[in-house]
Amino acid sequence: MLRITEIFHSIQGESTHSGRPCVFVRLTGCNLRCRWCDSEYTFTGGEKMSLDDVLGRVRSYGCRLVEITGGEPLAQSESLALIERLCDDGLEVLIETSGSIDIAPVDRRAKIILDVKCPGSGEAEKNRWSNLDELRPDDEVKFVIADRADYDWSRRIIEEKKIDPRRIVFSPVWGELDLKPLAEWILADRIHVRLQTQLHKHIWGADVHGV
Repeated sequence: MLRITEIFHSIQGESTHSGRPCVFVRLTGCNLRCRWCDSEYTFTGGEKMSLDDVLGRVRSYGCRLVEITGGEPLAQSESLALIERLCDDGLEVLIETSGSIDIAPVDRRAKIILDVKCPGSGEAEKNRWSNLDELRPDDEVKFVIADRADYDWSRRIIEEKKIDPRRIVFSPVWGELDLKPLAEWILADRIHVRLQTQLHKHIWGADVHGV
């Protein structure tokens, strides 16, 4: 059984898949407490669902792109079986993970979106750096940036850890850092990263769930 906060059909708002219709399976629970977290409602509660019930809900939307998210989806060991079943169905599966839990057991057919925690999150010490060695060409690394200090830290990490620039996304913390200064820093330093905004918040608002 999995504990599920919500399953919904929406527009992918983040990553290089931004703008694509996507089914989201949001699991309950998280082992981190990032200062700027926008999904604290996933920390507790949720509904217990069987794998078959989750798969049935996903299939009902008729969408080929699925994201497993949270909270922290890999905190529930049963999520690995869900990912495998979705891949077996021929779906394109994205995993949004904090990077604090080992990603090695995740089905290799799924695509990882690994969130490297910056100091501004308050959880940078929880980064599991060995996960970077498990990434594949279709996986992505995301830095959620609160200020200039986070930006400079992220640049150092990219260089020190030799992260492939083809798959790096910089995202400003909503309501704390505007897109313009982050864009200007990226251009001034000529770093090869992708700037993103949380598209779903621009469409439906920052505090709306299930979109």
